[in-house]
Amino acid sequence: MITSLDGIPIEHRDINLGEVTLHTVLAGEGPLVILLHGYPEFWYSWRYQIPALVRAGYRVAAPDMRGYNTSSKPTGIEAYHPRKLIGDIEKLITALGEEKVYLAGHDWGANVAWLFAMSHPYRLHKLIICNVPHPVTFAKHLYTIQQGLKRSWYVFFFQLPWLPERFVSANDFKSIRSMLKWDPVNKSAFTPEDIDLYVEAARQPGAMTAAINYYRAIFRVAKEDRREMIQPIHLPVLMLWGLTDRYLGPELVDPPPKLVTNVQIVRIPDASHWVQCDAATKVNEEMVRFLGE
Repeated sequence: MITSLDGIPIEHRDINLGEVTLHTVLAGEGPLVILLHGYPEFWYSWRYQIPALVRAGYRVAAPDMRGYNTSSKPTGIEAYHPRKLIGDIEKLITALGEEKVYLAGHDWGANVAWLFAMSHPYRLHKLIICNVPHPVTFAKHLYTIQQGLKRSWYVFFFQLPWLPERFVSANDFKSIRSMLKWDPVNKSAFTPEDIDLYVEAARQPGAMTAAINYYRAIFRVAKEDRREMIQPIHLPVLMLWGLTDRYLGPELVDPPPKLVTNVQIVRIPDASHWVQCDAATKVNEEMVRFLGE
């Protein structure tokens, strides 16, 4: 078990939220920043940010999202409905004894963070988004040839039963290993040992189906429910975007102005989808600057 990051002690805690228990890494003291990882990640995807935020005077909580690593893995697609994921974050904030927090997310964690900011703005000070567009922007582009077929084809592939799990886990999770090895511009962003840890998290019983169920569940959200979830965000938002992202194109960066009214966008040329690892120093600087404003 990892007990420190860059000399900063970390605590591992299983936090019971009722329906699920989330394994969560905690560090530091001060205002709370919650970091939400994406697919196919776990808390460790924030390994570069946790020490930087602690040194800047913040308390950090990085949960394994429901279904990931050693957190609970409820069965069934409905267990990964966006409202369930949003509910986990609200309960986590309460369990950690806070009324309001700073929230940051990457990939699927960023999607949940967007939706949480829409539904629970009173629980947030500020929002940080890493390489995921606003849900309305993504929906607008998903069915285009450039985005839907060339970049986000896996979103449709993941709607199939059982086959995606077989594909991702084949040859000792070769697809995950290749993605983390070859996507980053900075080839030291993921060491072989780091990649082994990601694979070990994905290898947990039920974890792969749970992770893919996020994609299946979002496609099953009723149109009325989808419209109800989309609300304007007026709190301060920082978007950090690696421009070499091969899954989400740069045309997706700008959110709808009427739906996100107070946003700063930082485009990072030499960084991939895994921006918080690929350009950790830049991401850390921008996060600390934004949180302190």
